[in-house]
Amino acid sequence: MTDPIPPWPGELVAAGRGEVFVRSAPAPDGAESALFVHGLGGSATNWTDLMDLLRKPPADRPDEPALACEALDLPGFGFSPVSANCGPGHVYSVDAMARAVSDLIERRGRWPVHLAGNSLGGAVCLRVAARRPDLVRTLTLIAPALPDLRPRLLPSRLTLLCAPGIGPWLLHRVQRIPAEDRTTIAIRDVYADPSLVHPQRRAAEVAELTRRDGLGYAGDVLLAAARGLVAEYVRRGPRSLWRDAVRVTAPTLVIYGSHDRLVRPAMAAPASRAFRGGRVVVLSRTGHVAMMEHPGLVAKEMRELFASARRPAQVSR
Repeated sequence: MTDPIPPWPGELVAAGRGEVFVRSAPAPDGAESALFVHGLGGSATNWTDLMDLLRKPPADRPDEPALACEALDLPGFGFSPVSANCGPGHVYSVDAMARAVSDLIERRGRWPVHLAGNSLGGAVCLRVAARRPDLVRTLTLIAPALPDLRPRLLPSRLTLLCAPGIGPWLLHRVQRIPAEDRTTIAIRDVYADPSLVHPQRRAAEVAELTRRDGLGYAGDVLLAAARGLVAEYVRRGPRSLWRDAVRVTAPTLVIYGSHDRLVRPAMAAPASRAFRGGRVVVLSRTGHVAMMEHPGLVAKEMRELFASARRPAQVSR
């Protein structure tokens, strides 16, 4: 097992009424812009390996465009401060986080971008693509958190975490578990094969979790974002996420993992119906974070999306 590359450097960037921490990978002049959005409890470092693969053309296709890759920490996550983007009382709704992402894209001024999101980040990116199609060149969703009311153990835990009175008590009990043990549990939950996690990456996750434990707001942000996501699961009507999926006009790729314990791979079927003209794939032996577990496979699928988006549209006769 080779040593992993370190996280890409980052900085705080103004976005709307607040700031977000953005990590950037170097790319050649003229590279197309890409932005990556993490899931609940994640951070920009979830995209480190995929950004490395996409920031330069593959060896066998040197003429393929490179990407200028950036990944943000959503407000209150990673190194992003609690942000006014999320509104009064710091309401971490999908709408609020989508506004933060849209504001960042506009602030950077290099749109439309190739937009990609995982889990909660997938729901956020979907909303951006549906409401601001001018900002999005292509859309990639990895295990997107789209409404699915069939009960599963891990999503049921999330719902319990959001229950009034129970959530803070339960979170306090979880935080009493040593950071190393919580990291082991989290890796087991989101990877199909936990042995793929390099010891250095595991140590970095433990250190980051310990740092987050020392922040006064980390638990509140996690609870608020979880409640915002659960609210989307019960939303009906024209502003629901599934209705957003139908509205998307950008070329779209949706990736599911065959061994995902949080998002059912069977959701590939309704996704195929909702994303008209989109491509939906299920990666074998893959869990919830395909971009971390199998970055090479995800990069290959994304490059095919980019290539198809550049091909001239076929005119029917």
